[in-house]
Amino acid sequence: MTFFFAAESMGFPYVPPYAGVMKNMSNIRSNYRIRGVNFAVAGATALDISFLEKRGVKNPATNVSLGTQVDWFKQMLPILCNSPTSCKEFLGNSLILMGEIGGNDYNHPFSEGKSGEEVESFVPAVISAIGLAINELIELGAQTLIVPGNLPIGCSSSYLTIFKDTNENEYDNSTGCINWLNDFSQYHNQLLQQEIHKLREIHPHANIIYADYYNAAMQIYKSPKKFGFTNTIVACCGGGEGPYNYDSNTKCGSKSSNVCDNPSSYVSWDGVHLTETAYKLIAKGLLQGPYTIPQINGICNLFDELITNNEISDQ
Repeated sequence: MTFFFAAESMGFPYVPPYAGVMKNMSNIRSNYRIRGVNFAVAGATALDISFLEKRGVKNPATNVSLGTQVDWFKQMLPILCNSPTSCKEFLGNSLILMGEIGGNDYNHPFSEGKSGEEVESFVPAVISAIGLAINELIELGAQTLIVPGNLPIGCSSSYLTIFKDTNENEYDNSTGCINWLNDFSQYHNQLLQQEIHKLREIHPHANIIYADYYNAAMQIYKSPKKFGFTNTIVACCGGGEGPYNYDSNTKCGSKSSNVCDNPSSYVSWDGVHLTETAYKLIAKGLLQGPYTIPQINGICNLFDELITNNEISDQ
């Protein structure tokens, strides 16, 4: 959702989902120069499902992993370009968004009761899977990739409900977020940035941009009134149970759920996802602020060229 608004700001057209493209080959063949493809799948993980299953983790949403999405990406290339040379040129003039990848690798085990220490042991494998995917795409010809980090999960209404604690020391006094969960997000992001640094050294010609979702979001949690929010860690749409209006058994949109009167004053939409207002602010922080490495607004000529070419590929 964040880069939905970012795409609007940069003048990129919306891209159709992979499943929809496969049902309409003739349309994508004739329009590939002004459209890309979205390979996102709800609940998808960076790690293969077998990795999680061996550790007793089930993914109730899908068995699709990042490796599957990269395979789809490669299967799509002959439709978008007709030779290795033209594909390298096509990908070289495309913007590839990697994710946000990795969140579901942690969401599933945490929601199933796995300890922080056990889930933390997954992080190096998650980062390795992301790094391998980036490397493969660059070797195919990609030159400009945006790689988002993870959001501060300690501020999520769902996590605040799952890990509710009577010990006040577990919480940040200024935000109400759970400290150790935000430390977990920062650990993932630290290893991800280290992996990106290694990839930059291997592929100095590539523009690998780290999108700092964590700090772009934390500015809102730390100064909500500055951005017009009255509620940060309470879900707008939820089950009405507990202090965070989140109940895993009462999803937003169900008959027994409730919706706040003014969603734009809330940061959390359904306890898992943010509101459109929050996502817009995060996107603004990425595009106009200091929350990308290198800063996107410092390489605007590159994006002007991509917009002119109208060639976008969205991973």
